[in-house]
Amino acid sequence: MYNILICDDEKDIVNALDIYLKSEGYNTVLSYNGKEALEKVKTNDIHLVLMDIMMPVMDGINAMVKIREISNIPVILLTAKGEDTDKVLGLNVGADDYVTKPFNPVEVMARVKSQLRRFMTLGGGAQKQTSICIGGIELDDASKSVTVDGEKVSLTPTEYEILLLLMQNPDKVFSPREIYFKVWKDDPFGTESTVAVHIRHLREKIEINPAEPRYLKVVWGQGYKFERGV
Repeated sequence: MYNILICDDEKDIVNALDIYLKSEGYNTVLSYNGKEALEKVKTNDIHLVLMDIMMPVMDGINAMVKIREISNIPVILLTAKGEDTDKVLGLNVGADDYVTKPFNPVEVMARVKSQLRRFMTLGGGAQKQTSICIGGIELDDASKSVTVDGEKVSLTPTEYEILLLLMQNPDKVFSPREIYFKVWKDDPFGTESTVAVHIRHLREKIEINPAEPRYLKVVWGQGYKFERGV
C-alpha cells in the first residue's frame, strides 16, 4: 500500500488527515514543518505528500523546492482561501495540485487517488530493478554483466537473456517452449533441443559442477528453473 506524508503545523489537521487516509487503507508518515517533511521524504519510501504552505521553520513552498531536487513524487498543497498567490507559486515550483482549507475529506481522497494513479501510470513509482543477486550469481541488467562468486563470466546475448528470464522469476518453472517464445520471440514449435543446448552452455559457465548444478535445475517433464535456495 502507498505511504502518504502529511505535513501541517496544525496538529488537528494532521490528525484528521491521518484518520481519513488510514480509513482508505493508506500508510501515513506525520510531520509538522517543512524541514521535518523534507527529512521524512529522504528517509522513507514516500509515494505522495500532503503539505501545508504556511508553516514555521521551513514553509511549504521552500520544502516543495527542496523535495523537487530529490524526488518527483506527487505533492498536494494545503492552502487557506486567501493564499491564491501562494497556490500559483506552489504550482510553479513543482506542486501537482492543491486543496483549500477547510477541506472536504471526500475531495482530499479523490485528489490523492487521482495523483497516485497518474504517478504510477507514468511509471514514476516503479523502480526498475537492474541488479539481481541470488547465491553467488549477480546479474546487472544495466551493464549486461554477470559475475559468479565475484568473477565475471562472458555470455552470449541468448545465454544472457535466458539467465535474465530465469533469475527474474526464481523457482518458477519454464517449459522449453515458454523460454524459446520469451527469448527468441518466435514460434516455439520443435525448439526443445535448442533451449537444452543453451541451458547446457549456461551451466558450463555459471555452475561449479555442470553435471550437478546448484542454480539451473531441470524439472523432469516440465522444464527449467533458477533455484533460489542455494
